[in-house]
Amino acid sequence: MTATTTTSKAVGAPSATAALEPLAIERRAIGPDDVRIDIKFCGICHSDIHFARGEWGEIPYPAVPGHEIAGIVAAVGDNVSKYAVGDRVGVGCMVNSCGECENCKAGNEQYCIPGNTQTYGSVDKDGTPTYGGYSDHVVVNQHFVLRIPDGIALDAAAPLLCAGITTYSPLRHWNAGPGKQVAVVGLGGLGHMAVKFAKALGSEVTVLSQSLRKQEDGLRLGADHYYATSDDATFEQLAHRFDLIINTVSAALDIGRFLSLVKTDGALVNVGAPGEPLPVPVFALLMQRRTFAGSGIGSIAETQEMLDFCAEHGITAEIEVIPADKVNEAWERVLASDVRYRFVIDNSTL
Repeated sequence: MTATTTTSKAVGAPSATAALEPLAIERRAIGPDDVRIDIKFCGICHSDIHFARGEWGEIPYPAVPGHEIAGIVAAVGDNVSKYAVGDRVGVGCMVNSCGECENCKAGNEQYCIPGNTQTYGSVDKDGTPTYGGYSDHVVVNQHFVLRIPDGIALDAAAPLLCAGITTYSPLRHWNAGPGKQVAVVGLGGLGHMAVKFAKALGSEVTVLSQSLRKQEDGLRLGADHYYATSDDATFEQLAHRFDLIINTVSAALDIGRFLSLVKTDGALVNVGAPGEPLPVPVFALLMQRRTFAGSGIGSIAETQEMLDFCAEHGITAEIEVIPADKVNEAWERVLASDVRYRFVIDNSTL
């Protein structure tokens, strides 16, 4: 530890099996291209749980998750031109990339070929470990900071930095819009954003959920139709219906059944990240020239586009704000699908 680092109050996991607890972590000094952000709110993503529990592979501990960060610029480095103290800003799932590969040069930093630097659980270019937004401040290269429009409240903006861009990006890439039939599998943190975006883009939107328990919510959020996937009749009724299906569920599904709902030349796109492989019946792809694809987050430019789109269309996440000492309880509720639709930590309570 050097005199130029700063200590940050945080909440994190000391091991894969331990409850989250208060921690003190060291943040790097502000470099010439860096922005220091006082974190006001941080969303809770299912990925935080997978990561901290070691379900996606071995990780360093202590683990401080959180990649849905909204806050206020507190200081800037000498070379920073994009932001000033007092600006409303956000940070999503990545805080750096190589900047040199073909994807980075094309403005697709999220698909950096050597691998982008994740907001937590990575090692940044200066050799310091990255810790996420379950903390009071963060230091980030200015290129990976987003401007949050004035019309969006910071607490409701936080989940846009992951749940928002994760669903906006594939909808844009696969051309959701007027005349398109779009289905969203799962009405959770990701799914509720996908419904809002698909509707705002002009598509006819169907929610495919395990039950009809959230049907009223789905229709309120913008869905035109709502079906239960536990009912076999759903798959008969909706066969060959959709141009695009966005699967937001982070659990094993019968991919073949959902592919049967995709039109010729349509796509089933996975944005949920289950911990186990998903078997894909190849003939379901071959016989209708269907695509089974995946999509991560968006680029920095696309994320800013998404935030501006949200401001223009009055779109934010549906949130439940919690104090920092309720994070363990919130994680249990996420695992039980007992949240409508995103927990957001009030970081002033750290």
